[in-house]
Amino acid sequence: MEATRARVLGIGAYSPEKVLTNQDLEKMVDTSDEWIVERTGISERHIAADDEASSDLATQAGRRAIQDAGLTAEDIDLLICASVTGDMPFPATACFVQANLGLKNAAAFDIAAGCTGFLYGLNLAQGLIRSGAYKRILLIGGEVLSRTLDWTDRATCVLLGDSAGAVVLGPAEDESGILATRIASDGTKAELLYIPGGGSRNPASHHTVDEGMHYFKMNGRETFKHATRNMAAIAKQVLADSGLELDDVNLLVPHQANLRIITYIAEQLGLPMEKVYTNVQRYGNTSSASIPLALTEARERGKLKKGDVVLMVAFGTGLTWGATLLRW
Repeated sequence: MEATRARVLGIGAYSPEKVLTNQDLEKMVDTSDEWIVERTGISERHIAADDEASSDLATQAGRRAIQDAGLTAEDIDLLICASVTGDMPFPATACFVQANLGLKNAAAFDIAAGCTGFLYGLNLAQGLIRSGAYKRILLIGGEVLSRTLDWTDRATCVLLGDSAGAVVLGPAEDESGILATRIASDGTKAELLYIPGGGSRNPASHHTVDEGMHYFKMNGRETFKHATRNMAAIAKQVLADSGLELDDVNLLVPHQANLRIITYIAEQLGLPMEKVYTNVQRYGNTSSASIPLALTEARERGKLKKGDVVLMVAFGTGLTWGATLLRW
């Protein structure tokens, strides 16, 4: 007997009210709207309020996904939070979200795979549902990346935004669900994209603060090369795993890091941009939140319909990358 597929039962997203535009950034750092748009495609991004942490954004998105699924908090038996900007070193941000949502029947834990975190979570959740261990899993990607930025560094401070996106997953009862999923990593390239301070390697001190070690660091050129090559390759692998062709794909929802990367991936796969959903222009790079945020918006805008074959692909710190193919 074939194992049950996992499918999306509900979806939701949340972005903070404050919007930081490129024009705002022109007043803060040596940059321009033209420079930012040309290199990234980003025009604005949402920024968390001073009293908002990652768990607050994740709670809002999670609540909306549960409501969209027509379920209650008691129905959720597992909560997975993907984030690299947790509220604290410990406990897990998922535990704060569990308390906020009243998920009294759920176990809760975090995963940290950077921008690939949501797809890592999907890979894990579908395996747990297929095994029969869990019935209703809430998976949330939530980030407050603005707290990691050096607002004097024009190369990085323009890139990131704050948001959360969530899905509720359960056993498929029809042809919908996850058709194929793969994840991968290469730890030898970890220092292309990282925050060196704050952990056991470089614990917080006057020295680490003075040296700017708690800020997001990136080798943009090398990251671009690895991202484009690995995302295109793993996307082709999940298509092969599923037995489907690129022509069968109705919508590509890539990690929203940079419009140039997204365009390049579409070209590598031979998909027209009409089949690619992008919202990086309005949100910037929201890391683990970007794909569920884009999925939620795509459905709201009528770009995602029942029966559509959706290809999701992401790349992030670690280095990590992954792809998931599902029938909506």
